Amino acid sequence: MGGCRTCPRLFLKVERNIGMTRIEDQLGKWVVEHRWAVIAVTIPIISVAAMGIGRLTISNDTRVFFGEQNPDYQALTALEHTYTKEQSILFVLAPKDGDVFTRDALAAAVQLTEASWRIPYAIRVNSLTNYPQIHVEGDDLIVGDLVRDPNALSDAQLAQIRQTALSSAALVRRLISPQGHVTSVYVSLVTPADNPGAVPEVAEYAQQLARDLRARHPDIDCHLTGSVMIDHAFAQASRRDVMTLVPAAFVVMTVLVGIALGSFYGTLAAVVVTVLSMVAALGLIGWLGVPLNAVSVGAPGLMLTLAIADNVHVLTTMFRLIREGHTKHEAIARSLQINLKAIFLTNVTTILGFLSMNFSESPPFRDLGNLVGVGVAIDLVNSLLLLPALTAVLPLSARLARERAPRVNLERLADFVIGRRRLLLGSMLALVAVTSLGILGIELNDNFLTYFDDTFEFRRATDFLMKNLSGWDIIEYSLSSGQSGGIAEPEYLAMVDRFADWYRRQPKVTYVATVANTIKRLNADMHGGDPNYYRIPDQRELAAQYLLLYELSLPFGQDLNSQIDVDKSATRFTVILQSMSANELCRMDKLAVQWLEANAPRHMFTTGTGLSLIWARITQRNIGSMLFASFLEIVTISGLMLLAIRSLKFTAIFLIPNLVPPFIAFGLWGMMKGQVGLSLSVVVAMTLGIIVDDTIHFFVKYFAARREHAMSPEQAVRYAFSTAVAAIGVTTVVLISGFLVLALSHYRMMSEMGMMCAMVIALALMCDFFLTPALLMKFDRPMDKLTDR
Repeated sequence: MGGCRTCPRLFLKVERNIGMTRIEDQLGKWVVEHRWAVIAVTIPIISVAAMGIGRLTISNDTRVFFGEQNPDYQALTALEHTYTKEQSILFVLAPKDGDVFTRDALAAAVQLTEASWRIPYAIRVNSLTNYPQIHVEGDDLIVGDLVRDPNALSDAQLAQIRQTALSSAALVRRLISPQGHVTSVYVSLVTPADNPGAVPEVAEYAQQLARDLRARHPDIDCHLTGSVMIDHAFAQASRRDVMTLVPAAFVVMTVLVGIALGSFYGTLAAVVVTVLSMVAALGLIGWLGVPLNAVSVGAPGLMLTLAIADNVHVLTTMFRLIREGHTKHEAIARSLQINLKAIFLTNVTTILGFLSMNFSESPPFRDLGNLVGVGVAIDLVNSLLLLPALTAVLPLSARLARERAPRVNLERLADFVIGRRRLLLGSMLALVAVTSLGILGIELNDNFLTYFDDTFEFRRATDFLMKNLSGWDIIEYSLSSGQSGGIAEPEYLAMVDRFADWYRRQPKVTYVATVANTIKRLNADMHGGDPNYYRIPDQRELAAQYLLLYELSLPFGQDLNSQIDVDKSATRFTVILQSMSANELCRMDKLAVQWLEANAPRHMFTTGTGLSLIWARITQRNIGSMLFASFLEIVTISGLMLLAIRSLKFTAIFLIPNLVPPFIAFGLWGMMKGQVGLSLSVVVAMTLGIIVDDTIHFFVKYFAARREHAMSPEQAVRYAFSTAVAAIGVTTVVLISGFLVLALSHYRMMSEMGMMCAMVIALALMCDFFLTPALLMKFDRPMDKLTDR
């Protein structure tokens, strides 16, 4: 179809008639008239809010990802309350000659063991060298270290230590590798919950110990991992993203806006207002005392990206009106008049999208949603007040040079869409049908270890640990005996031992820690080390006596409090596994629970817990809550659009191009990746509030043309392309670029979220260009009554 020659004249008339309320007519004029007063009021308010940035902190607690009401987290805290909440530092020592049982390697282990006691908040240190060596002298049980003075050991003594260590079930794959080429020093700590600086203090102390050991023993590699180092890695990821991604997002945003506007002062105004909105939001969060974390630390980049959209719409319209002959002040007032409704609706839907993240099971995503929602709300006010006030005082030329030819011929693009609307509609339906196959292949899966790439020292150390020594994932149980002191009952200990044997036969299980192993070892030692007595004693009194003697003989920090509850009615049962997927961990625990149901007495029945299991289950829990949030968001947005366009049919049409992009994106993700984790479970709710923005701008312009000047659907589509698509294209490119900056993060949770959001927004742009106008022309007719009621 050819272009409409009368359209430009009609478009201008439509824009002059867009003002539908007194606010739309008067706001721009009022701001221009009171521009200095607006600046004088808003800048100090923003400055006061921004002062809160100095109070911002970054959380280094892995457990912030779990809400207090999460039943899996409640089970873990209950177990830790019964025993101890153990945090750990794990030094992994690897002699370059491949032999731990040398004088130099054992001396290094002894030195590190002794030094580790000085780590802040350390309560226990376990290593090969201080492993309790038990022997009996008369009625006394003597407990000593396996290695005392390495440099004084003879070759025969070294061989004996090797034989003892590699034959001990309590050491192999826990503190020593089966080949004897790697050993570890395990430090258990309890850091105060009210001291956020404890974790970095411990991590930095441990890192210094590792550096000192490498300097003294250059022939020994020292790797550092453990739960404290996980927490420290989360904090490192947060700081790294703040220092790199936020500046990168700022540079990308500034360059793209500068290219799009072609005006130094226009770009300056847009960037200044955007940055002020961001710092005000961050400052308010600082005043409220909400710490940033590895997820919410992405909020500044998101706010920079999202806030610029409103400013670009206002400035793009303003520059076009100036080029058409309006004065600067007239253009500012008219731009607000034209864009007010669309800007208000788009900001409300974006805020709703991020606030819907409060339904997330994971608090960091709630924090991200609230922080970005506050930033968008602040920018809405600044876009309507501070931006036009600044542009009114900046030295923008009243008459700009002739408008540059657009990089995309919008009139030809409109003709293409109008002429091929049936083909475009069919193609989009076919694309949805094909990508739906990818959704069927998506598996809900996660592993928090893989959130960090190998640029993190912690990740490299943990990979080395899993390859050479032990596993990483842990499942824990509290096995009750049903009575006070009942853990000494032979029947109870025998059942615990049977459960441990069952677990040891399972794939990927590297180590099982139980009190039953300690009792069996004590029984053998009390009978001169006779291997025939490596079994559960037949009498309860004997087992209880062994435990009492053992605990009385142990040195400080070697007690069994972390394995036995206070009244000796239950014991801790710990399973260490190789790194497993979320599904594998859940499946393993399910099999274990089935075994307990089938074999153990009722009082021993329990389910597994541990950080690994909580991480494995939270994605599934979060998917359900975020689907509900997305549904509520869709209902709310539909209600807003119904009020705005007053048509149930067109409200339904409005939803289609906004639901299709995430559907296609997840289908493509299923084909490419196959797995969806915690970070992607919030994408639909988060992006839905963003991608509706461009559709709203298109709809507002389309219905303005239809209602205010009775244009045909085809003419209205041309008008929407002429007045809205340029700004839509610019803002979408800025959004995509901003999210792609997040995708550069070395923290996978952030990078995957950035990549998926960029994909959804890019697909939404395609839908707004091709699907939205095709749907409008398909279901809108010239005779449809679109006048306001």
